[in-house]
Amino acid sequence: MSDTELQAMGEAKLEALVEVMFLAASADGEFSPVERALFLKTAETLTNGRLTTARLASWVEAAREALLRDGREARLASVKERLPDAGVRRVALSLAIQVTAVDGVIHPSERDLIAQTAAALEIDREQTAELRSLLSR
Repeated sequence: MSDTELQAMGEAKLEALVEVMFLAASADGEFSPVERALFLKTAETLTNGRLTTARLASWVEAAREALLRDGREARLASVKERLPDAGVRRVALSLAIQVTAVDGVIHPSERDLIAQTAAALEIDREQTAELRSLLSR
């Protein structure tokens, strides 16, 4: 996805991408410093620096509360609604894979999250496996 496409992306889509990254980062019950660093760097890149730290913190807190209230399956369904384009959904899955792989270990709970995310976003197993092999090296 180009910088121009990212800049043109609406707030709801950006918030959905941030939520996917949050779900991935919290899948193993730990938001490690390396996951947090990638999360913040990616959020900044996605928004071309437009997203303030306070706004990002607000989105993450909302995602955390929604996860506790609604559960992962409902949150992934919400993400899909906000990301109707298949290309952007692949970006979302790519971001989830990157966040889970950044610390060098993909835990079983993180593998489950990747599989759930792919299914919720209607990304087939072949594409998911390809993304995993490209992004978790």
